[in-house]
Amino acid sequence: MTTTAVNPYLEGNFAPVRSEITADELKVIGELPPDLSGMFVRNGPNPQFPPMGRYHWFDGDGMLHGVRIHQGKASYRNRYLRTQGFQLEREASGAIWTGLLEPPQTDNPHGPMKNTANTALVWHDSRLLALWEGGAPHAVQVPELETKGKYTYNGKLTSAFTAHPKVDPVTGEMMFYGYSLFEPPYLKYSLVSASGDLLWTVPIELPVGVMMHDFAVTQNYTIFMDLPLTFRKERAKRGEPAFMFEKDKPSRFGILPRHGNNSSIRWFETPACFVFHTLNAYEEGDEVVLIACRMSSTDVLGGGYAQDNPDGNIPRLHRWRFNIRTGKVKEERLDETPSEFPRVNEEWLGRKTRYGYTAKMADSEVPLFEGLIKHDFHSGTSATHAFGAGRYGGEAVFVPRPDGTAEDDGWLLTFVRDEGEQISELVVVDAQHLSAEPVARVLMPQRVPYGFHGTWVSEAQMGS
Repeated sequence: MTTTAVNPYLEGNFAPVRSEITADELKVIGELPPDLSGMFVRNGPNPQFPPMGRYHWFDGDGMLHGVRIHQGKASYRNRYLRTQGFQLEREASGAIWTGLLEPPQTDNPHGPMKNTANTALVWHDSRLLALWEGGAPHAVQVPELETKGKYTYNGKLTSAFTAHPKVDPVTGEMMFYGYSLFEPPYLKYSLVSASGDLLWTVPIELPVGVMMHDFAVTQNYTIFMDLPLTFRKERAKRGEPAFMFEKDKPSRFGILPRHGNNSSIRWFETPACFVFHTLNAYEEGDEVVLIACRMSSTDVLGGGYAQDNPDGNIPRLHRWRFNIRTGKVKEERLDETPSEFPRVNEEWLGRKTRYGYTAKMADSEVPLFEGLIKHDFHSGTSATHAFGAGRYGGEAVFVPRPDGTAEDDGWLLTFVRDEGEQISELVVVDAQHLSAEPVARVLMPQRVPYGFHGTWVSEAQMGS
């Protein structure tokens, strides 16, 4: 008798929901702050059909889950991102593409990979974009969450578009990049003006294609991470994984002036590591400071090469100091607690921040998050908000209080799943009183699967 292996990312609260609904007058436990007005939107993978081959959590079609909050009331809607790949598979009534754990489909007439638009979101130039790092963003209508189509800046976008662009809160500029696994220079860096014009794209030379999920910016610099999760076609030809973490190779951090190019980038080397997400970066004297969640290795794309490393796959908050004058690097761990999905009050992005927020990881074979951590970088202390027994959430988005002046004056919003009660909620936590009970819990009308990244669109932004 044979048994079929269960994929944990297609079971439980990782499993997709197929119904798209709209629901008003949601039940609220507690009280929604009267000055919290806008829409929380979160992206994540939600395959519309059973996958071809092995399924990776990163593979699913994008689905947006949105909660609009206004005058103490809340409504919900969820919508698939109707990408070209989504529409083609819907017409075919089944999957056309395999995913990250299978060899690239070089003979697929629609291209080797599907742009799922499933990873993150950014608001810029009065526009909400859904992002996937292997292709172009998709514009989304708010609050309806309907897909308007690919957005290519009037055809100027010729590279991929990172899932984590950075918007300068002072200048309004948006920095982004696109990486290629297959052909040099492997990285292209772009800048969009505050008014939404893609001003330029410059090549940045890397030795080999790498997975580069995130980057960071300061007031004057941009920081790229050339980490040794490499893609090599020659490995694939030998029957080995094309993606592999090369633990004997150093990590490289490239720092260049915001408006610089390949000739002005400066590389700093550190021991091998991997970083999915950065929290923030800033300048302090001669140093460029980066704070991010660091792993000593990773087997996120298979290969098992983190298994012999007790810290492999375990992200913890770290700080790097790159001295522009001397070329020296100082790296230090800031917190022993495993955590990921770092966020800050984005009104301070690229400037020195006192506070940062991460999702506290549970002891689990799959990525589950049992609470939130508020890190105080001035005092070196932290506070924790626990979701409670059998309750798991994800990335928390910081929403500043409209008339607030303190950096931490605002709320943290995240979806939480109560596995015991089988209820999904939007939890609203006062960031200044993190360890207290949530100020409000909005009960969802249907299950919200675990997902990736979200954003807050204020009522004023929607009006624009």
